[in-house]
Amino acid sequence: MTDTRRRVKVYTLNEDRQWDDRGTGHVSSGYVERLKGMSLLVRAESDGSLLLESKINPNTAYQKQQDTLIVWSEAENYDLALSFQEKAGCDEIWEKICQVQGKDPSVDITQDLVDESEEERFDDMSSPGLELPSCELSRLEEIAELVASSLPSPLRREKLALALENEGYIKKLLELFHVCEDLENIEGLHHLYEIIKGIFLLNRTALFEVMFSEECIMDVIGCLEYDPALSQPRKHREFLTKTAKFKEVIPISDPELKQKIHQTYRVQYIQDMVLPTPSVFEENMLSTLHSFIFFNKVEIVGMLQVNFLKEFCAFSQTLQPQNRDAFFKTLSNMGILPALEVILGMDDTQVRSAATDIFSYLVEYNPSMVREFVMQEAQQNDDVSKKLTEQKITSKDILLINLIIEHMICDTDPELGGAVQLMGLLRTLVDPENMLATANKTEKTEFLGFFYKHCMHVLTAPLLANTTEDKPSKDDFQTAQLLALVLELLTFCVEHHTYHIKNYIINKDILRRVLVLMASKHAFLALCALRFKRKIIGLKDEFYNRYIMKSFLFEPVVKAFLNNGSRYNLMNSAIIEMFEFIRVEDIKSLTAHVIENYWKALEDVDYVQTFKGLKLRFEQQRERQDNPKLDSMRSILRNHRYRRDARTLEDEEEMWFNTDEDDMEDGEAVVSPSDKTKNDDDIMDPISKFMERKKLKESEEKEVLLKTNLSGRQSPSFKLSLSSGTKTNLTSQASATNLPGSPGSPGSPGSPGSPGSVPKNTSQTAAITTKGGLVGLVDYPDDDEDDDEDEDKEDTLPLAKKAKFDS
Repeated sequence: MTDTRRRVKVYTLNEDRQWDDRGTGHVSSGYVERLKGMSLLVRAESDGSLLLESKINPNTAYQKQQDTLIVWSEAENYDLALSFQEKAGCDEIWEKICQVQGKDPSVDITQDLVDESEEERFDDMSSPGLELPSCELSRLEEIAELVASSLPSPLRREKLALALENEGYIKKLLELFHVCEDLENIEGLHHLYEIIKGIFLLNRTALFEVMFSEECIMDVIGCLEYDPALSQPRKHREFLTKTAKFKEVIPISDPELKQKIHQTYRVQYIQDMVLPTPSVFEENMLSTLHSFIFFNKVEIVGMLQVNFLKEFCAFSQTLQPQNRDAFFKTLSNMGILPALEVILGMDDTQVRSAATDIFSYLVEYNPSMVREFVMQEAQQNDDVSKKLTEQKITSKDILLINLIIEHMICDTDPELGGAVQLMGLLRTLVDPENMLATANKTEKTEFLGFFYKHCMHVLTAPLLANTTEDKPSKDDFQTAQLLALVLELLTFCVEHHTYHIKNYIINKDILRRVLVLMASKHAFLALCALRFKRKIIGLKDEFYNRYIMKSFLFEPVVKAFLNNGSRYNLMNSAIIEMFEFIRVEDIKSLTAHVIENYWKALEDVDYVQTFKGLKLRFEQQRERQDNPKLDSMRSILRNHRYRRDARTLEDEEEMWFNTDEDDMEDGEAVVSPSDKTKNDDDIMDPISKFMERKKLKESEEKEVLLKTNLSGRQSPSFKLSLSSGTKTNLTSQASATNLPGSPGSPGSPGSPGSPGSVPKNTSQTAAITTKGGLVGLVDYPDDDEDDDEDEDKEDTLPLAKKAKFDS
């Protein structure tokens, strides 16, 4: 679709003085070789066919009416009108017309000056303006003569109209009307009739808007009751107020619509019953009045249709699901979405509000239907744009969804009520949760691709425009509210759109722009910016993390944290929570980045342990990087420690007690079956070396203890680790010549009464190693940790004290 500013309807005036609709299209101006001059061209929006080709003739009188109408005559009894969708488009074309004719665009009418003499033209052009007599009862005759003398000259009519507008003259004249009626001053009333009738012949829209306003129209009709040609005044006001009755087929609650209906009826009455027939006047003298009535009727019908449809949609919510589905399918088949697109482009806020409500019903009913329409519309626009490019006509795509975004951005309500509603509709449309997926296509992929290509730049436009510096360029409350809404929708996209939004944020540097809002004086906006970053960090995506680190995007957050000072508020808590998340989740890249770049600014914060915890994480991470072997050993000991099942342990204990000790050969150790079957490959090389060093150390200690025993000293006690869960230290007086388990040996496990003796029926066992008559006890692998601690302590003590320590 081309720019809605140039979207127009073409009308022609028929023989019955009624306007006929010739079609809707897009207007442009350009040089046409066939016509040998600058021309107005209107091409149909449906198929690009030519609806109008009209040369801008320097001698043709063009009139601009009601801000969106341009009316002119091309030949006898052939009047044309262009009705623009937007005022801006009307102004652009009017400037082109005035440029060709050499006129000032501030005027509302261009006229041929051929009928004026050179002297009159010079006098009119040299005079700065028309000075009106003071509005007094005694000067009514002078005013009437001035109006009558100005009508033959187009330039004088223009000056008179401007003077009447600028001085608020009409309301002053109507005040004199009340005075004349109270005084029954018939002569003054006759003068007022001539004055008001002459003002009608000025054919000026701005004057009509004053005369037809609610406060003035009945007084204007009252002035026209006193026609000097009649012996008695007419009773038009009495008819309109007492005889004519306004009947509502259905109640109309909209006051603006009701006022428009009353106004149109009264103006139509003035045209048909009060003023003389058009044949009496010069050609086109009352064309503006005809246009005023016609377009008022168009507006009324449009308002009625839209409001009726809105009420119908609201009523459909009470229907059964199958009936409601049938209703909305019918609306869709009849082209409700293209119609809403046109209405949403209008300037009338009441009609636009009703259209927004209808659109919300459609989105709530079937968002996929709306998404399909906007994607088809984009494809059609691409095709039309190619044709227009071939014809050297520029175009601008205005999509339905972009209209919604623009209305959200341009909401004039201080509370942004309409913007909030539209943001909710956009959120529904971009929510992947309600998108369909079929065997042939995925709606999510197609629509999000379309949205980020055609619409996202419109959504982020106010954000990018307001964050070009280190702080927001506009920081008023309404702008802050709007940006908060935009950020809320962008945060939703971060959470649900994965790579689409990721590419957009990184390529457009959106996060850096968003964090500019951390400097806003409005806390809610700064928190919205922080929430946006927190959502990104929460994804733990290294693409995002590298982008954040490369652009140093923690700096605005740290600045805001420091500027917040010691205040305990939501900003303080939210920032700390973000850093705490990084610490708890151990996001290594961000941890290192924060500590390396911002530790000096944060090291004095001690009322929470978050930053010190981050520093500890960083140091541990660096230690692991510096000592990879140490990190590997810790990992091995943590993940590959051998643990035996409790049932296996009980079986091994029973086997140990049932083993005939005489069957054991010298130097043979009792080994559990599970240990025998254990694959040597399961024991990692570092652990094997560690255990070998430990056994060697134990053997050396035992040799020393044996020597002390042979010299007659008391042997130190040995610690016995029990596998039953409780550990008991047993002492035994062992002789170098006694073997373990011999019946008469003192201190042997079988000797009753010996200290620390263990009966045979006990379940507590230990693996015993014999070597050259030396009695030794070896701990189970389960007790490596405890033994390591004991060995560390024993290594630091002399050998003589170790016996005392163990005893």
